[in-house]
Amino acid sequence: MAIHVEGLVAIILFYVLILFVGIWAAWKNKNSGNASGTDRCETIMVGGRDIGLFVGAFTMTATWVGGGYINGTAENVFLPGYGLAWAQAPFGYSLSLVVGGLFFAKPMRSKGYVTMLDPFQQIYGKRMGGLLFIPALMGEIFWSAAILSALGATLSVIVDIDINISVIISAFIAIFYTLVGGLYSVAYTDVVQLFCIFLGLWISVPFAMFNPAVLDIGKTAVQKVYQEPWLGSIESSDIMMWLDNFCLLMLGGIPWQVYFQRVLSSSSATYAQVLSFLAAFGCLVMAVPSVLIGAIGASTAWNQTTYGPQWPQDRHQSDMILPIVLQHLCPPYISFFGLGAVSAAVMSSADSSILSASSMFARNIYHQAFRQQASDREILWVMRITIFVFGAVTTAMALLTGTVYGLWYLSSDLVYVIIFPQLLCVLFIRGTNTYGSVAGYVFGLLLRIGGGEPYLKLPPFIYYPWWETIGSVHPLTHTEEYTIVQKFPFKTVSMISSFLGNVLFSYLAKYLFESGLLPPKYDFLESVVAKHSKENMDKTTLVNDDNIVLSELAPVKPRHSIAHAAVFINKEALSEEDSSPDSPNDGED
Repeated sequence: MAIHVEGLVAIILFYVLILFVGIWAAWKNKNSGNASGTDRCETIMVGGRDIGLFVGAFTMTATWVGGGYINGTAENVFLPGYGLAWAQAPFGYSLSLVVGGLFFAKPMRSKGYVTMLDPFQQIYGKRMGGLLFIPALMGEIFWSAAILSALGATLSVIVDIDINISVIISAFIAIFYTLVGGLYSVAYTDVVQLFCIFLGLWISVPFAMFNPAVLDIGKTAVQKVYQEPWLGSIESSDIMMWLDNFCLLMLGGIPWQVYFQRVLSSSSATYAQVLSFLAAFGCLVMAVPSVLIGAIGASTAWNQTTYGPQWPQDRHQSDMILPIVLQHLCPPYISFFGLGAVSAAVMSSADSSILSASSMFARNIYHQAFRQQASDREILWVMRITIFVFGAVTTAMALLTGTVYGLWYLSSDLVYVIIFPQLLCVLFIRGTNTYGSVAGYVFGLLLRIGGGEPYLKLPPFIYYPWWETIGSVHPLTHTEEYTIVQKFPFKTVSMISSFLGNVLFSYLAKYLFESGLLPPKYDFLESVVAKHSKENMDKTTLVNDDNIVLSELAPVKPRHSIAHAAVFINKEALSEEDSSPDSPNDGED
């Protein structure tokens, strides 16, 4: 296998630049937060809450504009029968950022949370927070593994280097500067990476577009030449599935720690909203070159290029259309700029996901659930260890697991179906409790898993309306395979059912206990009759007796324990909670 020396040198220079910027950002902000008394681990998680508008807008945009974003957009535009009409990511994620900025950024930032899981643990308790950590972690890990796998394949196409080596080196660099500088390193490298993505792709587009083998993309947009028009169309039978996927992107793109990490690192709630809106615009702008590259791929006579007589879809390489266009339609020195763009896109997403997963584990699992008295230094070391561990797991999955894309699709669905309705309830629905949260979790999980997952060959056990059986031929074994396709919007229905289950069971549990139909001793989740809760025991004064009954509880002014108050930063949030009409001390005799 002949290695392209020029391409290898270009990649090495790019990686050295990224590593330098990451280390410089860590050194520049090594004492950040010390003056204000902020914990060092919190500084690493949310950047001392002083990320400026410029850097914040770049890092939030770069987080979404990853390898899957630019590669997937080009692939959908290129695929015959799909086209631009099915390239939903640019519009879906942009609207996701707009909705997040309008409704979610302000309440999350104004209450001073550190991670996305903080409000869940505050309202539903540490055990429910641990359950919600599972789909959140799966989403971050599988997402990173999927884009690292895509990077390895891209480098192997253009530079002809071994996939394993390229994935390991890319992951090592991202893990290293994330380990050293936390969010500061991630944010500053995102600025460089986003610039590289923009420059690299836009430099490549004119060369590819004016290649002699490429027809006018305006003509192929509406006319069938080499394949179906790249504008695409939506069949009437597919409208519900299209809407289901679009809602998944728009609403399911909100409850991710990578998003809220940027929101919570903003210097104010207003800045957090502005960052979301700027990133929404940035996502649309950054999708334009990917759309053009997909259109160029659909307008190319591939038998007139160095690619060969077959079309990419005949070789089952549609998912590689972006690097294929860069390699075969651009001069070598231009294709390496494009390769740098793809590498930058992958690293800008992988580092964010690894940091997000480690932040949630160190704070919400290790500190809040198991070691509430842990020192700042101890939490910091736990976070560093988990950055390395999660990074290693992500790399291993990218190299060893052939179904990493299927795992990511399923886990992102679970984030939409389970975490999004829980976030709605915890922020906007008063009175929800752990019973409702568990019910919503179970409903969402069963309804989504019941629909099956074709990428994992997971058969459905719930056949929703309009399901179809589609046959295909395996590219390697040449055997015919059959897949169940659910055209009913079952993902969105699962999400709505999870939301309604949370609300209904919360109010049912509240009514049963507060009306006396169920005695307090049956409140085994300790979420309605809070006087029995060990987590909130410091809100009451107990009589010295081994057997404590309700009559022996003397009501006093509630106060928050150090562990509970640590969830917050500002006093307004604490006073707001104390004055809540749903306070457990309301209605005492």
